[in-house]
Amino acid sequence: MDSIDYYNRYAVPYYEETVDVDMGEVMQPFVDLLPENAEVLDLGCGSGRDTIVLEEKGFYVTPMDGSEEMCKLAEINTDQEVLQMTYEEMDFDDVFDGIWACASLVHLTEDEMRETLGKLVQALKKGGVLYFSVHKGERDGIYNGRYFRDYSKRELSGLIEEFSELELINIWSTQDVRSSKSDKVWLNVLVKKVNDEK
Repeated sequence: MDSIDYYNRYAVPYYEETVDVDMGEVMQPFVDLLPENAEVLDLGCGSGRDTIVLEEKGFYVTPMDGSEEMCKLAEINTDQEVLQMTYEEMDFDDVFDGIWACASLVHLTEDEMRETLGKLVQALKKGGVLYFSVHKGERDGIYNGRYFRDYSKRELSGLIEEFSELELINIWSTQDVRSSKSDKVWLNVLVKKVNDEK
């Protein structure tokens, strides 16, 4: 079962587990770098929780998720259309001032991560910012029905360096804000697109 199948099957419990989680503190550095009325992609939007918060801050948000069932729940929650699209299908060019990818790249292999980051770079306007988060650790395989690839700070720094268009702003670690997962550590990455081409 791949991750999209998983989220289709377990959409309701996942929605209930994540919809009320407060990401405000982690989101603030990202928000601080966005221009007024920014166009933002909420990549792997899940419940649509962060779409609502970003819209309340005055941004124009495009929520997107690969899971059909998650999209249905997010549409009810956000009261707007959610783009159902996989990362492979994604083909944006110079569209967004910001991309928010909270916990949405954790199921990619290293090669898929590299390929997806390339697409996200292409989707950003020059000067645009990308936030993404992954688990800190050493997992690389199937756990509880889903594939996970964890990272170290050094690995993430090396990955970002492969993209000459990107400038690393910060990598910082936080505890999982869900009380049931407080032993989990996340690595948060904030980068800026400084060039249009390699």
